[in-house]
Amino acid sequence: MMDRLRLRSRTSFLVASVSLIAAASPAAAQDLAQQAARPGAAQDTSGQAEQEILVTAQFREQRLQDTPLAITAVPAELLEARSQESLVEVANQAPNVTLRQQGASFGPSIGASIRGIGQFDFNPAYEPGVGLYIDDVYYSSLTGANFELLDLERIEILRGPQGTLQGRNSVGGAIRLITRRPDADGGGFVEATYGSRNHLALRGGATFTITDGLYARISGAARQQEGFVDRIDYGCANPGEGIPATRSGDNCRISRHGGVGYTAIRGALRYNPGPVVDVMLSADYTRDHRTIAPEVLVATQAPGNTLNINVPAYDDRFICGRYCNYSAFEQAPGVWNGPAAPGFPLVGTQGSDESTFEGWGVALNMDFGLTDWAQLTSISAYREWNLDFFADDDLSPATIGLGENRLDYWFWSQEVRVNMEVMDRLDLTVGGYYSDQRTTYFTFQDIRYAAIPLQFQGNDPVNADNWAVFGTAIWNPIDPLTITGGLRYTEEHKDYTFFRRQQDGVTLNPFLGMLDGVKGVYDGNRTDYRISIDYRFSPEVLVYATTATGFKGGGIGPRPFNPEQARGFDPEVLTSYEIGLKTDLFDRRLRFNAAAFYSEYDGIQLALLSCPQFGGPGPCALPQNAGDAHIQGLEFEVFARPIDGLQIDGSLSWIDFEYQCVNIQVVRPLNPGEVDECSTDPEILAGLGERPPALPEWKWSWGVQYEIPFQGGTLTPRFDMAFNGATAGGVTSGGFSLPSFHIANARLTWRDADDDWQVALEVTNLFEEYYFLTSFDLRAAGAGFVKAQPGRPREWAVTVTRRF
Repeated sequence: MMDRLRLRSRTSFLVASVSLIAAASPAAAQDLAQQAARPGAAQDTSGQAEQEILVTAQFREQRLQDTPLAITAVPAELLEARSQESLVEVANQAPNVTLRQQGASFGPSIGASIRGIGQFDFNPAYEPGVGLYIDDVYYSSLTGANFELLDLERIEILRGPQGTLQGRNSVGGAIRLITRRPDADGGGFVEATYGSRNHLALRGGATFTITDGLYARISGAARQQEGFVDRIDYGCANPGEGIPATRSGDNCRISRHGGVGYTAIRGALRYNPGPVVDVMLSADYTRDHRTIAPEVLVATQAPGNTLNINVPAYDDRFICGRYCNYSAFEQAPGVWNGPAAPGFPLVGTQGSDESTFEGWGVALNMDFGLTDWAQLTSISAYREWNLDFFADDDLSPATIGLGENRLDYWFWSQEVRVNMEVMDRLDLTVGGYYSDQRTTYFTFQDIRYAAIPLQFQGNDPVNADNWAVFGTAIWNPIDPLTITGGLRYTEEHKDYTFFRRQQDGVTLNPFLGMLDGVKGVYDGNRTDYRISIDYRFSPEVLVYATTATGFKGGGIGPRPFNPEQARGFDPEVLTSYEIGLKTDLFDRRLRFNAAAFYSEYDGIQLALLSCPQFGGPGPCALPQNAGDAHIQGLEFEVFARPIDGLQIDGSLSWIDFEYQCVNIQVVRPLNPGEVDECSTDPEILAGLGERPPALPEWKWSWGVQYEIPFQGGTLTPRFDMAFNGATAGGVTSGGFSLPSFHIANARLTWRDADDDWQVALEVTNLFEEYYFLTSFDLRAAGAGFVKAQPGRPREWAVTVTRRF
């Protein structure tokens, strides 16, 4: 019965979506001759019709409008026009895409979600769910992934499972950053910025010809800015309450969270003597030293198990305000007063409110023309980084939770593929991929809200490796019709070894020592497929239909607080059905794309923050396969140049998420004689929130700019507005939710007649909207707080650019 209902729901949704997309396409479109493509072209500054954007999402260069995938392609010129400087900002204009800088408890990492599927925890035990790629090199970590948009040609955001094209952790989609390649054209730029809160930035890049066929490019960026959430000394600002002050006088501010301190450099050496050989060696280095992510306390409740002495009562007096907190980064020594282990000594702990990320990588991309019909591509890469940060979770002088975190990471990968034009109407790609990854996660946690004292040192090695073979065929049996098929087989391994000692790193922790040396192992394999049919009704109109699968790897829960929580979790898998429309209309002055999708999402991985069913009360941060869901949605994108000089772009997305069943033991303990299963009982379904975190039902954006002749050059005003709907803050029902918000940005750009000089004035968050990007609700775990990360307030900046 349930299968029939699911089939009926899926069929009805797809029929309605086909009708909607068909109605959206014009009844008649003007004939348009195919124009020659220009690599990297983004905007036609002459004021004529929009030129081509080329993408390489299917391992070969194709027009954006010829690729049967839901792709948001953003050229470098548009990134600049929108005042977008980092990867997370690009998501504002991409339908059903959420990228967020994470809160201080997760270090300098991002959370990424496409069509409701992704990951928001930096821990190396988890897989991203959204694949991140730089020049086809996979970036396997969410840590350090908020890349400065330095020297890019374009960004491609692929929505929907990319299991056959991009691999195991692109179940939600993939984000591909394509950098500028050095070539014989040369050229470069220098750019300087000054703005709000002493915002200082320098960027630049230049290409050099060493000899015929050998080119080099070097680029770099440095950015500094003060933070916008004040860290206040509580005792100084509130004298007489008995909490000691560390500062005196009228200035009670210790530091400002949310600062920027970023330096990056990238170099590329390219050997391209002709069309047969193209070899590029690239290397990059990044150092990111800044104050931690800005957070404010938004709700408190008395922790039920804060049982050590000398603890200030935890209540709303520690809610500082819209842009401030009272974090102390210090917990005093004492003795435990609880019924479990009374008198147990607690050492004092302290830390810093700054984080430091330092990383480098090297990649070798090689393309060789084997014959006039076959090309070999090899991509080799190595990356390494180190990260240091502390987290004072309760944002107060109360001694509830303080943690030190240090991660050391390296990753090596090799991909080889062969593109073949077997016949005039058949293109094939076959290839293989291998990666090896290791992370060592050192931490010292001082958690004082549990039923037992938890001060322990971890130094956990995490190993992960996987290999895959894949193939894609693109067949064009008749001119208007193309059939694409893909297949990928993946095997993966992960092991996590727990290290649970006292602060000296030698003595076993008396409460968690039974976990010391325990090694959890996960092994799995998976075959993914993709079948797509597209039909070009005219040079202006393409319609496609696709079914595709993808998966996110399983693993071992990384934060057990008792042996019962040292549990594994299986992969989550997705099967998606999609139809889409791509159009170029009115002599390419209007580009309109639409997509409708329906997905079956099974084995959803969720992190439980309360799980008495697994070992009793107390802390919990346990990933489990929670159940199955259906997801359906609509996406629209438009780009228009109705008259010369005027440009309008916009997007709109809607998504519906509905749990079909939830595993009983994820919500509550099993009753005597009860067997764990994925239940459709309404009471079990109600145990989880209606929607996962960071999934707004509605999301839209629009932007407009107009280029005006001015003083021998041009003056271009631009305005952008983006809306994000309300989202859940946690996985269970009853948690803190994030309200919807609007963000408006404005920019005024002057260019000289030769486009050698440019001056731009930008204002972001023009209307001073106060909103939250992320939240962390630990009330269910007994910690008694909800903290949230506010978005950046209104800021202005002036940028001067010289191109040569």
